[in-house]
Amino acid sequence: MPTPDQASYMLRAAAGDAGRAYKRRMLDLLDIREGHAVLDAGCGPGTDLPALAERVGDGGTVIGVDRDPAMLDRARARTQGLRPVELRSGDVHALPVEPGTMDRAKTDRVLMHVADPAGALAQLHLVTRPGALVGLAEPDWDTLIVDADDLDTSRAFTRYTTAEVVRNATIGRSLARLAEQAGFHVEAVDATTPVFRSFDEADHTLGLGRNLRRAVDAGHIDRGRGHAWFSALSRGPFYASFTLVSVVCSR
Repeated sequence: MPTPDQASYMLRAAAGDAGRAYKRRMLDLLDIREGHAVLDAGCGPGTDLPALAERVGDGGTVIGVDRDPAMLDRARARTQGLRPVELRSGDVHALPVEPGTMDRAKTDRVLMHVADPAGALAQLHLVTRPGALVGLAEPDWDTLIVDADDLDTSRAFTRYTTAEVVRNATIGRSLARLAEQAGFHVEAVDATTPVFRSFDEADHTLGLGRNLRRAVDAGHIDRGRGHAWFSALSRGPFYASFTLVSVVCSR
């Protein structure tokens, strides 16, 4: 979801219990070994690059690709001194990687933002070797639930998020199908449920306040009702959650 500081959002989301759990599970299923060439497509601020570098060792290669110069700057700072890591500027629709050269690849919370998820998956298929493993992870924002006495406004907020805020809001449920259509064989599908009990954390990660303002300004939620809903949420107790889908597939 768009945020004022997308890099901070990505790092904070990855640091939570649910973020650590699905990332660890994906890396384990990818079976990354010493000497492998691994691609992190849409690497962002480099959240996962140190863990990938540790697994491939000095004899391997980790290529992080991102189109945002600010993200690449954060990734460079995060991976300074890590010999296996190479950062490249590029788009997931046209990866700056030689075809058939990657032993492993991953993309994490990237396809929900791109213009053509199927095209991005076709690129991952192009740059990986036969037998390679590829990991994909995406939220399904249609499953976002926010507990409130005013259930109708919570549902209106989710509908607005799905329809207007996130480009490919239901990509999570489509990952396995799209991976197979791109020529991959799906090996595993997992679903995890990040749970937020802290209003402040949810406001930062889920964009409650900023997206509510957008929904009100666009006429999707009544202004008075929206403000009352948000005020009640901020007083707590608080609960929100959504589903995040992870797929590991083979080339």
